Amino acid sequence: MPLRLPPLNALRFFEAAARHGSFKLAAAELNVTPSAVSHGIVALEDALGVALFVREPRKLSLTPAGEQYFPYIAEAFSLIALGTQRLPDGRAHRAVSVSCAPTFAVRWLVPRLHAFRAQWPGIDVSIDTSRRQVGFPLDGFDFGIRLSRGPVPGSEWSRLFGERLVPVCSPAYRDTLLDAHGRVDLRRAALIHVDTASEDWQAWLDGAGIVDIDASRGLRFDTIQLALEAAATGMGVAIGRRPLVNAELDAGTLVEAGAPAVDAKTAYWLVSAEGADEQPDLQAFRRWLLDAAHAFDDAASMPGHDSGHSGHDRGHDRDLSARSL
Repeated sequence: MPLRLPPLNALRFFEAAARHGSFKLAAAELNVTPSAVSHGIVALEDALGVALFVREPRKLSLTPAGEQYFPYIAEAFSLIALGTQRLPDGRAHRAVSVSCAPTFAVRWLVPRLHAFRAQWPGIDVSIDTSRRQVGFPLDGFDFGIRLSRGPVPGSEWSRLFGERLVPVCSPAYRDTLLDAHGRVDLRRAALIHVDTASEDWQAWLDGAGIVDIDASRGLRFDTIQLALEAAATGMGVAIGRRPLVNAELDAGTLVEAGAPAVDAKTAYWLVSAEGADEQPDLQAFRRWLLDAAHAFDDAASMPGHDSGHSGHDRGHDRDLSARSL
């Protein structure tokens, strides 16, 4: 006797809504309307004869039955995605799909892709910079590049390179901050914040041991790229992230604001979907990306380029990997 399954499309709506805790975010991920997600889940609840969500004006949460049901549905879709991913791919061209932050894509990954394409002209690359949590293998991405304090259990994580935080601004703006002794007084500066950054002004102030600057004031942007562009036009001082900001510092469009560099607690990590090592095109991209990142990290830490770089545990970190989500 065949198994009786609920509507599969409704199950997909349920899985996404439960993972995001939102009909709206689930709809954006699945490219449908929130109304479609809501109606699909109502249909699923009717078919199952049980409520799966508690719907409140500003909150969506799973019922006890939904909490019990969700792990089974999530695992089922993951198995389908993983099985599909491991099928032999007979297509002449297959795009390696990468999820990463827009600033990392613009400042580091995209400028280097020509080198990968020159070496592997038959492998296409698709880059997604939307700010959404990516689950492997369910979301269909082969790799994610994430800024994190360390691996998270669930997938394969490999460290690319770390960062050092340093206040930066335009040369002309720095001149306006000089005191009578020619030293930069950051207490007079307009602080430029990045709301989406895990480490920003407060992290730098804590690391530098500075307590007399109000980190809550100033201008706010949603990307590091915008913050640095605002700093370059003389709007204030932003937190630069070496080595990604080295190009502007070398060109002189930004300068260090007379303050020490502080080691960030986070680093960039390459997150690989399970089974990535089984496909030659994914193996090629992963090897190329790790080699490019390590060469970049070594060059950025050369004496004279960032003399304050501690370089601690560089060899250990380079080989660090773990199972992660």
